[in-house]
Amino acid sequence: MAISLSSLTSSFSSLSFSSQISSKPRTLSLPRIRSPPNAAPLRRNRPSAIVASSSSTAVASVAGGTFAPTTAGLEGMSLEKYVKSRLPGGFAAQKIIGTGRRKCAIARVVLQEGTGKVIINYRDAKEYLQGNPLWLQYIRTPLVTLGYDSGYDVFVKAHGGGLSGQAQAISLGIARALLKVSENHRAPLRKEGLLTRDSRVVERKKVGLKKARKAPQYSKR
Repeated sequence: MAISLSSLTSSFSSLSFSSQISSKPRTLSLPRIRSPPNAAPLRRNRPSAIVASSSSTAVASVAGGTFAPTTAGLEGMSLEKYVKSRLPGGFAAQKIIGTGRRKCAIARVVLQEGTGKVIINYRDAKEYLQGNPLWLQYIRTPLVTLGYDSGYDVFVKAHGGGLSGQAQAISLGIARALLKVSENHRAPLRKEGLLTRDSRVVERKKVGLKKARKAPQYSKR
């Protein structure tokens, strides 16, 4: 029994890992690359951004091809420049001008000989009025009545109210501007009711009522 115990202790001592494994973990160290003292500091290369200026019309080359900036902002800016070139001195300096009003909307209209373009607040009329056929008809009616649907370009500055009120205000402004072209236009325009200022507005709400005239439900008891 004593022999077996001594042989076991000798075998365990031979299997001890204390002499082979160190208590401190080894770390992998990489050599540092030192730059020479006169070398310039390294900077990270950032991708160059292509900036399209609204005032310039330059064409940037991308991947061997050409890319023309056709954003809505550039189109609006070019249309604004076009209107200013057609109206030197602004709206007030023009001769054929008319002012129309409807509800809270006010429109200043300038007519010039052209091809029938209608520009409202430096935007195309169809785009500005959201393609609504009724509102576009309001604008075209005075010109079509006199046969000038493709004889004049219309430039408009409108503000206040909604699109429906602005369209009717533009119609009155065009009719009044056509009177400055010739006094003979008064009779056909008056016959169609295009020179009458529509004075109807929304009636104010009353105290104790839900709206202008709508009352709450009556209860006897």
